[in-house]
Amino acid sequence: MKKLLNIIFVFAALTSCQKEKVIPATDLPSEVTDYVTTHFPNNQIIQSTEDKDGFTKTYDVLLDGNISLEFNRKKEIIDIESLSELPNSVIPTKIKSYVETNYPNNVIIGWGLDDKNQEVELDNGIGLEFNMNGDFLRIDA
Repeated sequence: MKKLLNIIFVFAALTSCQKEKVIPATDLPSEVTDYVTTHFPNNQIIQSTEDKDGFTKTYDVLLDGNISLEFNRKKEIIDIESLSELPNSVIPTKIKSYVETNYPNNVIIGWGLDDKNQEVELDNGIGLEFNMNGDFLRIDA
């Protein structure tokens, strides 16, 4: 029994360790590079990393212009952060319309998926939360 517990402990320790490695942009999955070239055609990839944490894997991509992208193990975008306005093509239309109507003097500089909702960050520091259909839920403090 003690030997079995030791094996379980070692396995848990190995799978819970986070491993991040820098990878060349040429080694990124095509879904990731296609997303970058489609939505950020004027920004070059500065660095890309593959993060493994247990059984999950994510890809982090840093673009010039201080733009950070994160993709999940399915190679789907889950987080975008920037210091300037994000392209309209990366923001769902309903969310973009809500922000333009209710915050006409602000722009979206961040977007992400959080559990079953979407969040955006405005250039004034306000965070807004929406459901997956793009319906406004609340201001995220």
